[in-house]
Amino acid sequence: AVGAAAFVDIANRLGGATGAYHVVAYVVSGVGFLGAGTIMKAGLNVRGLNTAATLWGSAAVGACAGADLIIEAMLASVFVIASNTLLRPAVNYINRRPIDANRTELSYTIYAVCVNEQQHHVRIRLEWLLKSANYPIREIRFHPFGEDEIEIEAHLLATSVETEALDDITARLNLEAGVSRAFWNSSTTD
Repeated sequence: AVGAAAFVDIANRLGGATGAYHVVAYVVSGVGFLGAGTIMKAGLNVRGLNTAATLWGSAAVGACAGADLIIEAMLASVFVIASNTLLRPAVNYINRRPIDANRTELSYTIYAVCVNEQQHHVRIRLEWLLKSANYPIREIRFHPFGEDEIEIEAHLLATSVETEALDDITARLNLEAGVSRAFWNSSTTD
């Protein structure tokens, strides 16, 4: 805000209103670029929008102050401060609400940890169990698990899933030779 005020004030004094217009335009585009740099996306989560909006609002406060629009600068300051303090309880309430599984698309993954020598047999059994239950597989991944085990990770295509069926599949996998554990997980992200 102080930087924007100083640049707009300098341009106003040296170049008049036309110079101030140009500097305000540069402040808007420059702060927009900085704000875009604060926005990060990780899966379904987007972070930094509040920071970007606060930077934008602070630059507007500074530009107003530099252009000798003191009342507008004070009003913009009140709005920036109010939005950062008064809206926080509403945001916290929204973030604490549980996800409604009926309205949210979930992805399901089945995991089986087995000894390396049994991975082919366990994979075939997992694929057969899922095919028998009409759950198509999107992809299967393998991850080393300790020194002599491997984790088989089967991502299912987005379909309607009955959790009891997944419980049954993992219970059957746990009975297979060489399987140390089998379980499933649901999430809103891949």
